[in-house]
Amino acid sequence: MSPTKWFRSGPDAPRETAQRDEEQRLRELGYQPVLARRMGHFGNFAISFSVISVLSGCMTLYGFGLVTGGPAVMLWGWIGVGLFVLFVGLALAEVTSAYPTSGALYYMADRLGGRKWGWYTGWLNLLGLLGAIAGIDYGAALFTGAVLNLQWGFDPTPESTMLIFVGILLVHAVMNLFGVRLVSVLNSISVWWHLAGVALIVIVLTVVPDHHQSADFVFTEFVNGTGWDNPLYVTAIGLLLAQYTFSGYDASAHLSEETSHASVSAARGIVRAIWVSWIAGFVLLAGLTFAIQDYAGAQNTDTGVPPAQIMLDALGNTGAVLLLLVVIVAQLFCGNAEVAAASRMVFAFSRDGALPGSGLWRRVSARAQTPVHAVWLSVTVACLLAVPSLYSETAYGAVTAINVIGITPAYAIPIYLRLRAGEDFERGPWHLGRWSKPVGWVAVGWVAMVTVLFCLPQSRPVTIDSMNYAVIALAAVLTLATVWWYVARRSYGTPTSYGTAREQAEIAEGIV
Repeated sequence: MSPTKWFRSGPDAPRETAQRDEEQRLRELGYQPVLARRMGHFGNFAISFSVISVLSGCMTLYGFGLVTGGPAVMLWGWIGVGLFVLFVGLALAEVTSAYPTSGALYYMADRLGGRKWGWYTGWLNLLGLLGAIAGIDYGAALFTGAVLNLQWGFDPTPESTMLIFVGILLVHAVMNLFGVRLVSVLNSISVWWHLAGVALIVIVLTVVPDHHQSADFVFTEFVNGTGWDNPLYVTAIGLLLAQYTFSGYDASAHLSEETSHASVSAARGIVRAIWVSWIAGFVLLAGLTFAIQDYAGAQNTDTGVPPAQIMLDALGNTGAVLLLLVVIVAQLFCGNAEVAAASRMVFAFSRDGALPGSGLWRRVSARAQTPVHAVWLSVTVACLLAVPSLYSETAYGAVTAINVIGITPAYAIPIYLRLRAGEDFERGPWHLGRWSKPVGWVAVGWVAMVTVLFCLPQSRPVTIDSMNYAVIALAAVLTLATVWWYVARRSYGTPTSYGTAREQAEIAEGIV
């Protein structure tokens, strides 16, 4: 049965239409349901909002923003990037509504463009998701080291930060083994923690310090500490702060097989997570920048985390530690949500035979109805991606760029293929109507531009220590995908409908 016989179209589809049998829809798309559908519409929004996490992305890359354009680029860049990302989210939500599966982006690309489109989209998406885990949890480790430094004089060396990072990864792995219900509850708490945390930080930084920067400084001050002379180039690479933060909203799509009324809830979750984060992030960046007491001191702080130094200068030791604890908890929520999203991508990609050892990674725990092995693979690869941070001060920036240049093109591919399909694309219950094409083309154009930007060197002179390793990671994953295509192309493929003997046998084998 085609989707058009199941749905009435439009974002405001009636409740009885939204409450159709999602399990049957999943079977129509080719998969027997094996994951527990225990997440509601708020939980689905919450996972994308938690992964975007303005208290993680904005705070973690704030030091990067201080030298790549300074306050002007951070504030105006946030506004501009947020607008374009909203276009991407709207276009992606439309395709998600038509194809609500854990495979998400690669499944959409496969259905709309063919097996090779799906194959490369999946590998890019996987790189981005695993890079996101590394970036989020390593950022949490940096902030934890800063708190330990302020409270007990702990020296946050690269080695000690890596140990904290590994501990955080292990905690997130274990928490994801208990099933999607716990993940959903934690994400729901995370939404309110983030919103209350942003409000608390901004209010305290507004009320307590005696001195604040002027509005002219916050919105017009341009700072270039990159070594590059061209201000346009510096501004362009400075957009990484916002673009990195605005990533991961495909989590709503990856959790769609565990979401009630997913054809509507997952689409709305993507869009809502973006615009709520857009507002909250701007407030946070403005509040933090107004509170800067010593710009150079924040850049060169012994804590290793410029926001920590800003809070220390403005509030004193106790106030800074308390606010940093709010940030760290938010980052932990964020990393936990990202592990959930990445593990579902690993599970789905393995279910379709795309990964080495797919038979292991697609297995689902019968007790928790969770892809246990996929969880462990996700955190292990994320750990390996962060290892260069032991040897290079710029490696963390490369890890965040890996996230952006991996996952952002993967957003655009199904959008482009949907545009190419034209009227042959069968809409889901949530769609953009006549705005579909203009929104989609703006989204594709934006993604093409930022993909090029974040492959560029971020500092000068370009040396082994300062080069942008994201380019190497992107080349490596594309090479791996190409080589593995010739090995696994016969086993890889998304099913056209559920029910063949081979598919039933594979599903049965995957439940342990």
